[in-house]
Amino acid sequence: MRPRILRTALAALTAGLAAAGCLTAAGPAAAQGSSPGNSQRNACSRSVSLAGFSDVLDKTTYDGTYVGNLSALAPDRHGSLAALADRSSLFRLDARTLQPRGVIPLADEEGAALDSEGLVVDRDGTYLVSSETEPSVRRYSRTGEILGRLPVPDDLRTAPEGRAQENGSFEGLTLLPGGRTLLASMEYQLDGDPADLVRLQTWQRTRDGGFRLGDRYTYRTDAGLGVSEVTALPDGRLLVLERGFTSGVGNTIRLHLADRPGRGTPRGTPLPKRLLADLADCPSLGATAGQPQPNPLLDNFEGMAVTGRSRDRTDVLIVSDDNQNDVQTTRFLRLRVRT
Repeated sequence: MRPRILRTALAALTAGLAAAGCLTAAGPAAAQGSSPGNSQRNACSRSVSLAGFSDVLDKTTYDGTYVGNLSALAPDRHGSLAALADRSSLFRLDARTLQPRGVIPLADEEGAALDSEGLVVDRDGTYLVSSETEPSVRRYSRTGEILGRLPVPDDLRTAPEGRAQENGSFEGLTLLPGGRTLLASMEYQLDGDPADLVRLQTWQRTRDGGFRLGDRYTYRTDAGLGVSEVTALPDGRLLVLERGFTSGVGNTIRLHLADRPGRGTPRGTPLPKRLLADLADCPSLGATAGQPQPNPLLDNFEGMAVTGRSRDRTDVLIVSDDNQNDVQTTRFLRLRVRT
């Protein structure tokens, strides 16, 4: 989106979420938590506080489609929210209630399902969607037709064609401020790379509105974690969601802030980052978990979007992928982040 359009969409989305009252919603599927009036009590760290959570979409269906497996979020037009399922469904959610208001199926050029993981709503309202299957980045119309496909470097393709791990390639997707640079984050390192070093591939917008391959950057994750999502802030720095899972223990979910790609970092050097919060340190606010977790609030968080910004904070919404699993939950968290 153009900066003016992005500000308008974020303002409308923020107003809708505020009207929802810390992501509260009615209905038997809802399980909400908030502790208003004391941001320090809701602190996850010095930089992040938890405004609330909602399980309102957990184990629900819409128009015959399972509402879950959510892997990406993006502000859409007119204050709505786009939510991408990794099983080839794209939902339009009401910003106030989070209830679905539309769904479109996605597929590849042969009609096969995608492992769709990353989402950007472009300035013209079309969707850019990354899939881990090859991996790939495709552009879709607002009704789900394929409009084009971006080039992908050979070494980023899934083995044996390339060096990427199966189920470990394009997990995050974001558009940098100004709308000219698209960035995809790999989830895990390439074969032959040092452990915990992941690649960030960019594309530059061309005059005809397409994208050509751009520069590549590196990012070093915390030990044992992968990148589940990346989202650009208005100043170009990156919010990076790192995730891991240990059977019998649960999820590790950490939110980091990384420098803007290409600004002051020597080529070949991982982007500098700092930890904003380990979400295990957030208050649980009455959340429950169907499996062991360090904090019952935690689940398999994969999607993230900036939903608003004020002088001293950024509002961030994240969502978990329940893998259509009885012991996992489709859960939204609203975070207030000082960057």
